[in-house]
Amino acid sequence: MEVLYFIFVVLQVLVGVHLILPLILYLLHFNKKKDLPAATIENKSYDYAIIVTAYQQTNLLPSVVDSILKLNYKNYLVYVVADNCDITGLDFNSDKVILLRPEETLASNTKSHFYAVKHFKRDHEFLTIIDSDNLVEPEYLNELNAFFARGFIAVQGVRKAKNLNTDYACLDEAGDMYYRFIDRKLLFDVGSSASLAGSGMAFTTAFYRECLESLNIEGAGFDKVLQMAILDRAERIAFAEKAIVYDEKTSKPDQLVNQRARWINTWFKYAGRGVKLLGIGLVKFNWNQFLCGLVFSRPPLFIIVGLTGLSILADLFLMPGMLVFWGFAILSFFLIFFIALNYFKAPKVVYHALRKIPMFIFLQILSLFRAKRANKISTATVHYHEHKIDEV
Repeated sequence: MEVLYFIFVVLQVLVGVHLILPLILYLLHFNKKKDLPAATIENKSYDYAIIVTAYQQTNLLPSVVDSILKLNYKNYLVYVVADNCDITGLDFNSDKVILLRPEETLASNTKSHFYAVKHFKRDHEFLTIIDSDNLVEPEYLNELNAFFARGFIAVQGVRKAKNLNTDYACLDEAGDMYYRFIDRKLLFDVGSSASLAGSGMAFTTAFYRECLESLNIEGAGFDKVLQMAILDRAERIAFAEKAIVYDEKTSKPDQLVNQRARWINTWFKYAGRGVKLLGIGLVKFNWNQFLCGLVFSRPPLFIIVGLTGLSILADLFLMPGMLVFWGFAILSFFLIFFIALNYFKAPKVVYHALRKIPMFIFLQILSLFRAKRANKISTATVHYHEHKIDEV
């Protein structure tokens, strides 16, 4: 019986540590030297390939390309890969934009990226990946340059909300702010790597090709594979919090369920690799790999919340002493959650939407039951918001 009690305590600690770790990182980031390394190469007007991928939908392409063409930067070309799209009448009227339509359906982010790479008009030093629903801030490339000039070969920017039109969109943004604060800002501040977000990220072209060109990645999660490839090479991913793209947040329940089903499917698919990376970091005393492995293997937040609730119910009868641990863990979570919202200046509408968190969690529970067949029921997120950069 004592062995069972011990195992139960260990399992609870493994769940609770994910609520406490953000507070530990937050405290550590005050003691770490956060100054960037000195520039190792000249901060110049690097040559960028901006890859914009679209699947089945083209209605948002004029807006994202318009925002790119308004960049305060000159040395770039835009490669728009319109996969399985009707491009009739699609004309960007700029010699900086190359419109590509693959002959066969690719249905893969990485295949679209490398289709663009194969059609590069020149040897670009860097590439950055933008989704068709994104909008790009005018200083985006200049902010990336500040990190590439300091020797980084991978940089993740910020994906801010393009729309806060429903409670679901607001809660999606609140969750993004929480993860952005922990998985990107804090991790990078304490000497580890920012997590990749699928778009708003940039790499040296040579390094991106080295990491992914030989791999065949099906379904969602290419950013997870890429992040693991970078960390396996013991490289760091910088966080450029002023390199901003605007991203469409999920505003409808069915949209949320399908998107989260894919994300949960991706977590089940790659969590084991996070555990492996954590072990490698321990063996090699590599702080970057250890922390990223811990975060990479972390369950989705709603699963942690559910396991926390079940543990507290059990402890009421079996281990009342553990309630002190859970009280501290829950307070730690709420403290960092609201610090994150404050740091990224969440608007009032986001705070007002927090009352709908129970429904938000319920929809993600529904997503859990769809996760196994997620890539079959939803191969791409449908986007609805055709904002211009001047309207955001």
